[in-house]
Amino acid sequence: MADITELIGKARTGDRAASERLFAALYDELHRVAAVQLRGEGEMRATSLVHEAYLKFARHGALEVNDRAHFFALCARAMRQIVVDHARARSAQRRGGDVQFASIETTALQAAADGRGEEVLQLDEALTRLAAVDPLLASLVEMRFYAGLELGEIAGVLDRSERSLKRDWRRARAFLQREIEAA
Repeated sequence: MADITELIGKARTGDRAASERLFAALYDELHRVAAVQLRGEGEMRATSLVHEAYLKFARHGALEVNDRAHFFALCARAMRQIVVDHARARSAQRRGGDVQFASIETTALQAAADGRGEEVLQLDEALTRLAAVDPLLASLVEMRFYAGLELGEIAGVLDRSERSLKRDWRRARAFLQREIEAA
């Protein structure tokens, strides 16, 4: 853990080698998160998702990360952006249809892979509105829906109780459902 903290500090100052070592040190964990997100969609896709997320960071030079929890929050956000971009690209190919709301009990990539890209886009718009009202709830949804983390894993990352996260998860789902139904 001390090594990770040290690498984060160096990466924050723009040390590209430290940024690459940080990514390598956390690669297995990120790959596991991506694999959970994809749920059996294939090894190469999980690898691709992790690498695309890393490339999003690498393009910006210095990695502005405070700690491990912040790193995973940024990864969840990057995965969200990748999934939404993927859903937009698929949606642009075929518009229309009677769209039902994607259950946020699944993962974003699974929903997109099932051809429910419009649902992912609706959820993304609702999530943006949630972030304006309660950024912590939005971050929880990103970690859960886009990074595929379980509440127990998120509790460890955020240093919060799983019980409080369950309450927050219910609140976030209710907010998102209301927003999507109103749209």
